[in-house]
Amino acid sequence: MTCDDRRDLGLLLLRLGTGGVLAAHGAQKLFGWFGGGGIEGTGQFMESLGYVPGRASATAAGLAEAGGGVLLALGLATPAAGAAAAGAMAGASAVHAPNGFFNQEGGFEYAASLGLTAAGLAVTGPGRLSLDHAFGHAVNRSWMVPVAFAATAAATTMAVGARVRRLRKAREGEQEALFEE
Repeated sequence: MTCDDRRDLGLLLLRLGTGGVLAAHGAQKLFGWFGGGGIEGTGQFMESLGYVPGRASATAAGLAEAGGGVLLALGLATPAAGAAAAGAMAGASAVHAPNGFFNQEGGFEYAASLGLTAAGLAVTGPGRLSLDHAFGHAVNRSWMVPVAFAATAAATTMAVGARVRRLRKAREGEQEALFEE
């Protein structure tokens, strides 16, 4: 087995593992599979986190995770798939960031790991054991990487920024107790 063969096998394993996990998370949001809330339940949860409107937020997150995950696993449209998944995980990381880094404390460790792996795959490419390779890289051109990340960064910045503004505005109306009971 050559070094190129090992690299391609390693990329396939990363794509299948990361893509499979992302697709499962997206299926929870979109279809209620694997104990998920589906669009309605996830939408209500997203609204409680400040992502409004909840149904649209759940749909966008579910499509980015499920669609990005399936495409990553297949190695198809890898720049767009990885960027979309990374954007969804950036949104999830924003929710978990106040809890610190580690997952056992509710932190952003898990979401960040998935997002960084998806981003790394988008940049590196899918390898030869992929549909992108089989189709002559028609949807995996070098220029697509910065375009996909720029579009995802813009959308993610708008969504997370709107959430932060909503949460700040909600907290403005709250007053801390002057005295402990």
